Amino acid sequence: MKLILTCEHGGNSIPIEFFEYFKKHQSVLNSHRGLDIGSLDLFHSLKPLSDFSLYSEISRLLIELNRSLHHNALFSDFSKNLSKADKEKLINSYYLVYRNNVENQIRNYINANEHVLHISIHSFTPILNNNLRNCDIGLLYDSRLSSEKQWSKNLKLSILKSNPNYNIRFNYPYLGKADGFTTYLRRQFPSNYLGIELEINQKFAKANMMSSRIKRDLFSALYLTINKEHP
Repeated sequence: MKLILTCEHGGNSIPIEFFEYFKKHQSVLNSHRGLDIGSLDLFHSLKPLSDFSLYSEISRLLIELNRSLHHNALFSDFSKNLSKADKEKLINSYYLVYRNNVENQIRNYINANEHVLHISIHSFTPILNNNLRNCDIGLLYDSRLSSEKQWSKNLKLSILKSNPNYNIRFNYPYLGKADGFTTYLRRQFPSNYLGIELEINQKFAKANMMSSRIKRDLFSALYLTINKEHP
């Protein structure tokens, strides 16, 4: 099995030609609205396990790489009023370049009769709308697919073997079958592809860095699960 790691919301960078739309909103760019805090650090720590990896540091407030082209959140309140030409530039220069790169690599593996496990790395805020999110690690998958469900169960067991104190939930804080990159890719590759979104609570992050403990635990768990050494 080939492991592909991606991180769609790794940074909050804004290309210079679009910076005027954000120059008074640095605090928003630095918040969860601008990026998945700690996700890129976790991505880099897990990268040695992967056969192929790709990340983006373009802020989702400019263009949302984890949404379909028709989704109303493709462009944020800061970028939705850009000209048609500018939007096409963002789609062609960032969105399609990123997603086509990943999709083409998956296709190459599958055409070579390989199975692909794709883990998309994200993070979530500890509190949303004044509600505490009772979860440390979320594993998002399509519950209609037994292969994704079983793989997520195996990964959960491996994580708990590293540290039994984690609160791990399936399809939380979001549903794995909601609009997203893995959902799109499942439609393109109905066989030989597993798409899992790994969501980490940002309480483990400080200054955009994940704690060394959770990075070690996830590295060990992912290694064990890939090698089918889970409990």
